[in-house]
Amino acid sequence: MLIGLINNIAPNKKLYKQCLISMLIVTFLEFITGYILNIKMELYIWNYQDLHFFNLGQGSLLFSVFWFFLSVIAIWLDDYLRYKFYNEKKPSDLPAYIKNLLTFKSSR
Repeated sequence: MLIGLINNIAPNKKLYKQCLISMLIVTFLEFITGYILNIKMELYIWNYQDLHFFNLGQGSLLFSVFWFFLSVIAIWLDDYLRYKFYNEKKPSDLPAYIKNLLTFKSSR
């Protein structure tokens, strides 16, 4: 929902910038959730301490990079669902979104 909200607030923002903001949101939520569940509640659901560039074992630079690239799928899916359910403009296909990401163009 938050990734889709970014797309609505700044629809003309370049796709890589939307993915970067999405990555930061997901990384922040992962850290906060991990801090609460793993550190405070001692549930130990995940731990990234074996990876480089971790933060208290609750966030990892490697997984943040993965989220950057996965965000393009979430952005495309949000656009597609808005097209299907709210009769908004039909989005390009997913490979076009990926191409736009890699060439630093906007998603539309």
